[in-house]
Amino acid sequence: MKIAILGKPFDEAQKPVLQALLDDLLYRQAEVSIEQTFYEFLGRHFDLPKAFATFTRDDSLAGNRFVLSIGGDGTLLDTVTYVGALEIPILGINTGRLGFLATISPQNIAPAIDALFKGHFVLEDRSLIRVDTDPDTFGDLNFGLNEFSILKRDTSSMIVVHTYIDGEYLNSYWADGLIVATPTGSTGYSLSCGGPVMLPQTNNFVIAPVCPHNLNVRPLIVPDRSVISFEIEGRSNNFLLSLDSRSRTVEAGIQIAIRRENFRVRLVKLNQVNFLSTLRSKLNWGLDRRNPVSTPV
Repeated sequence: MKIAILGKPFDEAQKPVLQALLDDLLYRQAEVSIEQTFYEFLGRHFDLPKAFATFTRDDSLAGNRFVLSIGGDGTLLDTVTYVGALEIPILGINTGRLGFLATISPQNIAPAIDALFKGHFVLEDRSLIRVDTDPDTFGDLNFGLNEFSILKRDTSSMIVVHTYIDGEYLNSYWADGLIVATPTGSTGYSLSCGGPVMLPQTNNFVIAPVCPHNLNVRPLIVPDRSVISFEIEGRSNNFLLSLDSRSRTVEAGIQIAIRRENFRVRLVKLNQVNFLSTLRSKLNWGLDRRNPVSTPV
């Protein structure tokens, strides 16, 4: 079985479980390849087998059965850009903080790997958001799992985001910015701006203003088959576009359109872990002493 690994530096306390992971994959005779930067980090802490190969962003991950993302949710978002249209299933191992997307805790790595090899898992498909701009801003990495944001670049005055759905005028948002989130991203930045939580299977986007300067606008849910376009204006000539963890400074006059991407992300889910159980355990959803106690993920 071919397995690719991406990751970020981890705490000293995580070394034993990561060593056990590498030993387990070697014992199972998996064909392992590790992202070059992470490989160099691991090489400073472990004696890596020569059988382990490396790859960079320019290399295709085609042929891999799974991709392991070792880190936090930000690492998993970055992993999505490596997988792209290949739709290789991703297993998120959480060595970070919240771990809303990367749901496998360090102590559960061994049973998780065993489940992969035995086929005891389910795949949860997540939709992606695609951003097209003129001039081009994000290049080939113009898709994201969480959200797309338009933000003022500094402490200058608010901006105005003229918004259209399928070419029809929706509204001009006078605000510090505007977010368009996928169902996956509905539990992130959008939620902090008052947006609703959407189930992953929901075929919608949520449009949420950031610090609006009037009280008669609220987050809006629109079908993700729509094309949403924007025009930006403000006293400053520079604005910030953010797609998941990637940000770019752009000038006024840029043309922006977003839609649902043609391919999807496939997340590996194990041991009855699903979106609802994660919602309860990670965000304390419905926390009430009168409710049954849920087992933490």
